[in-house]
Amino acid sequence: MAAVATSPTPTTTTGRPVRRRFSPGKAAAWTVMGLIVLITLLPFYWILRTALSTNAGLGADPTNPLPVDLTGTGFERALGLQSAKEAVAQGGAGGGLDFWRYLLNSVIVSTLITGCQIFFSAMAAYAFSRLRWRGRDAVFGLFLAGLMVPTIFTLLPNFVLIKQLHLVDTLLGIALPSLFMTPFAVFFLRQFFMNIPQEVEEAALLDGAGKVRIFFRVILPMASTPIITLSVLTYITSWNDYFWPLMVSYSDSSRVLTVALAIFRAQTPATGVDWSGLTAATLIAALPMLVLFACFARRIVSSIGFTGIK
Repeated sequence: MAAVATSPTPTTTTGRPVRRRFSPGKAAAWTVMGLIVLITLLPFYWILRTALSTNAGLGADPTNPLPVDLTGTGFERALGLQSAKEAVAQGGAGGGLDFWRYLLNSVIVSTLITGCQIFFSAMAAYAFSRLRWRGRDAVFGLFLAGLMVPTIFTLLPNFVLIKQLHLVDTLLGIALPSLFMTPFAVFFLRQFFMNIPQEVEEAALLDGAGKVRIFFRVILPMASTPIITLSVLTYITSWNDYFWPLMVSYSDSSRVLTVALAIFRAQTPATGVDWSGLTAATLIAALPMLVLFACFARRIVSSIGFTGIK
């Protein structure tokens, strides 16, 4: 077995290891980075601290950095594990939160949007990067100009369209405006497709493969990393969407989790807002996306760097 070469430790002429000098600039950089990380994580800790406290304890000692009267009743109310009487006794409104129904609605909408958007965006990106047709660059420039259109400008036209299609208060009505391609997704995948060597596609053409077969059997497998990255970003975006589902959904059958949290917030009991239950539900709703992003964070960074997006 071949020995693995390792870099030798720097030494002086006397054979003693060289001690690295203290660098004030590097120490300052690490200090600033540590402060940024602390500031970033502080809201998550405060949410967890509030969720593990009682509403009475929060009212009595709101500035305590530790959980006040440590308890998990807030999570029980968020998951619908408490009766109305128990919820009122713990400072809740007693209305409850049908958490699992809203969670299922969010999963259905996010999965539908992600699957369809990635598929259609990949086909459009392939057409803009590998196929030769008249006006391709002009059409792509016009399509890319959609990135400059604020989302709020499209809400009213989309609502009128969804209403005319009789899809108001349905999961399909929530997903439809984002169901197909988006300018960012097409641009992201096009940048990667343009970096694939032409020789790979030419070899497949010599073997008798057509454009459709090349797309599904050659291009898509080679683009698995950016596709996974874009899928994660799209899933997180659709999961966190709030304003459009609020406009379209009116009942529990189509209400997603982000809108349900606002409904839960509106159920104000006589003792005040149920901050413990609200933050517990918010933490549970955000936890899947935090885990998803943590699992693919390195792949996302490497894919963005490879595609040349600044």
